[in-house]
Amino acid sequence: MDYETLRIFADSWGLVYLTVVFVAVVLWAFRPGGKKHYEDAANIPFKED
Repeated sequence: MDYETLRIFADSWGLVYLTVVFVAVVLWAFRPGGKKHYEDAANIPFKED
């Protein structure tokens, strides 16, 4: 594989792959079951006071 082949691959399938990963992470972060976990994590700095 030469540089041009890798660049063309990254331009097409690399963009698709990273877009799918980004959407999956966003959906995971905003899933309904995660709200309690994120609220608990957000209040960690205030628990010691």
